[in-house]
Amino acid sequence: MKERRGPSRLLDMIAGRSNAVLKAWLEAQTDEFREGIEVVAMDGFTGFKTATAEELPEAVAVMGPFHVVALAGDALDQTTQWVQRETT
Repeated sequence: MKERRGPSRLLDMIAGRSNAVLKAWLEAQTDEFREGIEVVAMDGFTGFKTATAEELPEAVAVMGPFHVVALAGDALDQTTQWVQRETT
């Protein structure tokens, strides 16, 4: 079993934000490159998740740590605002 630890890296930045854009980028890569991808970290955009599932069926899609923290912070802000409205 592979240890799944170690450095990760940003592979590229592509213009656009859609399922089609990510699929086109993945299709432009070599088979060897695509087969080597085990984990794809992304934000919560469903288009990226769909493209990953279709083009890299063996890869695991996960939400990147930055996006997890950002969502948690937003949820905490909303909860704090709700509690403040309810108690004042």
